[in-house]
Amino acid sequence: MAKYEPVIGLEVHVQLLTASKAFCGCANRFGAEPNTNICPTCLGLPGALPVLNAKAVEFATLAALALNCQVRERSIFARKNYFYPDLPKGYQISQYDKPIAEHGWIDVPAEGGTKRIGITRLHMEEDAGKSLHEGFADSATRSYLDLNRCGTPLVEIVSEPDIRTPDEAFEYLTRLKEILLYTGVSDCNMEEGSLRCDANVSVRPRGQEKFGTKAEVKNVNSFRFIRAALEYEIERQVEVIESGGRVTQETRLWNANEGRTYPMRSKEQAHDYRYFPEPDLPPLIVSADFQSEMRAKLPELPEARRKRYQELGLSPEQARELTAEKAVAAKFEEGLLQIKTQVEGVDLLKYVKKLADFMLNEEGSRLKAYGIETAQSPISASGNVVAVIQFVNQTTSSKQIKLIYDTAFQNGEDFSAAYEREKPQQITDTSAIEKMIDDVIAANPKQVEQYRAGKRTLAGFFVGQVMRASKGQANPALLNELVAKRLDG
Repeated sequence: MAKYEPVIGLEVHVQLLTASKAFCGCANRFGAEPNTNICPTCLGLPGALPVLNAKAVEFATLAALALNCQVRERSIFARKNYFYPDLPKGYQISQYDKPIAEHGWIDVPAEGGTKRIGITRLHMEEDAGKSLHEGFADSATRSYLDLNRCGTPLVEIVSEPDIRTPDEAFEYLTRLKEILLYTGVSDCNMEEGSLRCDANVSVRPRGQEKFGTKAEVKNVNSFRFIRAALEYEIERQVEVIESGGRVTQETRLWNANEGRTYPMRSKEQAHDYRYFPEPDLPPLIVSADFQSEMRAKLPELPEARRKRYQELGLSPEQARELTAEKAVAAKFEEGLLQIKTQVEGVDLLKYVKKLADFMLNEEGSRLKAYGIETAQSPISASGNVVAVIQFVNQTTSSKQIKLIYDTAFQNGEDFSAAYEREKPQQITDTSAIEKMIDDVIAANPKQVEQYRAGKRTLAGFFVGQVMRASKGQANPALLNELVAKRLDG
């Protein structure tokens, strides 16, 4: 690979989260009985005319603005003509030379900072149906058609060929999905086909400006597999060139079980689709006022939120984890607001950092262990705030906090409820704590000697030993004070 440079472009199809289809009133819903959400319009029967779904236009505009695209005031729908059994009209309503939006970008992490990946275009279109080749008694000789998906509203987001590695492709897709989820325009569920990605990849000698011959990789159903498919395809093309062959422009299918791609068909050119303006739809007008209205609806997007969290004192990794999912970020925001109403002054940052820590580590690790999502967590934002305040104010030790989180998850109750019931009775009697400290000091003369020789970090060792002896019930603030006094004395 020192000799060759990959060139990668991605085409992402995103199903919009509308109640009905793009050009008719049929339900836009996954999982219905085959061929039940269909009508003369989505089947293209004679005399049926399409009517554009206004909500789909709103979602497409929101997505375009969130991706830094320039939205056209006037765009045109076109017919994309091709034959396939699950395309009953013989054409797909799409956009061609005048899409709704162009010239956007996404910043992705790169060595030494970030890299900007351009977005060539975002255009609206309808989906085709689905051919079913498995799951029937006669699947060996027959295929079945489910046309429920015909007419489902999509946006296709086409990147510039700016991506140079499979890892960059993975990061681009991860950030694209985050942005779309934050705007609410799609659920991006790859298992249900709400987000599908085709990858165009070629290789060229390093330093050469002209692109190599590209192959399109289809049938990839996860970002992890897209990265693996690109790695395989890059190696395959290099081997073809190095052996004196020529890369063929074609569409290839990814086989995840075998970890390789297979040729499917020769790759079409744009003119093969015989695009022409859709005669049954007028031009789409997205006025400047409408664009301003949509811009006002944009939420704070993940990258902006990450920067704000880092300004609050969180690490880049914490900010990244807290914003990766919209539900997690919303819960952190709710807790943040509650802390700000209860805490004042410079100590606020201490509480914010601990809130992030408890959400990601205490709550997060248990969510993973129980196999549930943030939305199903028994711990509310208020529950996490209770834990933070008890810990930072040194009312409850970290060991006790962990035990109460365990109890809350086991019982399916909020932390605050578990805390009220399980709230430990703290030992605040100075003489009782001093007695335990003396016992620990007597049992660890070597550590005492090291501490007094200058290894001051050993104070934490003595605090931990006493806390263990007290079964986590010694008052943390008083314990720290008395340990220091005893050791220094």
